[in-house]
Amino acid sequence: MNILIQGGRLIDPASGLDAPGDLALASGRILAIGQAPPDFSAERTIDASGCVVMPGLVDLAVRLREPGQEHARMLEGEMAAAVAGGVTSVVCPPDTDPVLDEPGLVEMLRFRAERQHQSRVFPLGALTRNLRGEVLTEMVQLTQAGCVGFSQADTPLLNALVLHRALQYAATFGYTTWLRPLDAHLGTGVVASGPLATRMGLSGVPAAAETIALHTIFELMRAQRSAGPGARVHLCRLSSAAGVALVRQAKAEGLPVSCDVSINSLCLTDMDIGFFDSRARLNPPLRQARDRDALREALADGTIDALVSDHNPVDDDAKTLPFAEAEAGATGLELLLGVACRWAQEQGLPLAQALGSVTHRPVQVLGGALGSLQASLGRLVEGGVADVCVFDPQSRWRVSAEALRSHGHHTPFLGQELPGRVRATLVGGVVAYSAAEGS
Repeated sequence: MNILIQGGRLIDPASGLDAPGDLALASGRILAIGQAPPDFSAERTIDASGCVVMPGLVDLAVRLREPGQEHARMLEGEMAAAVAGGVTSVVCPPDTDPVLDEPGLVEMLRFRAERQHQSRVFPLGALTRNLRGEVLTEMVQLTQAGCVGFSQADTPLLNALVLHRALQYAATFGYTTWLRPLDAHLGTGVVASGPLATRMGLSGVPAAAETIALHTIFELMRAQRSAGPGARVHLCRLSSAAGVALVRQAKAEGLPVSCDVSINSLCLTDMDIGFFDSRARLNPPLRQARDRDALREALADGTIDALVSDHNPVDDDAKTLPFAEAEAGATGLELLLGVACRWAQEQGLPLAQALGSVTHRPVQVLGGALGSLQASLGRLVEGGVADVCVFDPQSRWRVSAEALRSHGHHTPFLGQELPGRVRATLVGGVVAYSAAEGS
């Protein structure tokens, strides 16, 4: 279908484009940027007056709860939440039930996701069988099935030798290893260590749980680099100022490392736990203000590569429990764009810079694993895929359970106002969400 998105403010953070104009789409591709060709005939026109027209968001941390919860139609609900939030591509970790450690499971997930005709789904394969940290998975077969990298999700690797061999194997084939920096023995608490944890009588997770793991990862990477090209590592959800300092140092010395931060850690602190509010029971836990501020600065200066929703839909039964017993996690897909816009406003940053952290910068993390999509995903490029988000930057909306399409309605942002209301989301040139149509 030929679609004309007319009269919007075109923003493409990757190229620096920020100007009024039109976007012409044809056959799932971007035909023209700025002005439609004279012979272009639109079968559908989207009025983008007062709106920003940008690449669709790319979210590197989204739990879809499938395979495992097909009976609850989880995939359908989370895909609807994604496009309602302007997210056109999601990366999902392997800690499903069953774990994504077999090619057949990966192929089934991709097939079911493609049938939804909504966001693109890029699975991460399990680094070790059943995430037990003992035996490496068949990474080549999982890659052929569609995996874009390999991860332990939130399960730390106890054995440094297994991690060393995993990095060696991944380096041989050019795969990226996605690691959550967490020491298994220090990371068993439910809140960040500090005065609040002591006052509330809750077990704490010290920043050292993150930094010790980072030291181990970086030392193994250095050892491999001395023997040849080393493995590329993506660090998932940094949470501490000390962790940021170590990543900054590793990047300065040329280690092939990237990292992300969640919307929760970027905006909130442990004080937002309030009176044992289980909606703020998160993993990683919310830390002190100095950590949040360091994360904000690191995202702004490029030390942190991407902002992620860390979407993890948790049902009422698992959340409405005493704080320490509640399941960690929060919904975030529909909040990612609003948090990015709010961060830009609060930090005094150009809107395009903030949008870059949820578009082309996550694509750079994925790199060659995307194949032919790498050149145009997260960008507005003539001839590139027509994954587009249209949103009103001046419109504000209040986060409420009723406003969320996800199966998970629990988030520490409930009751807060966020800027940026999505008006339309297109994936592959097809309208996957339209606020005007209510779908």
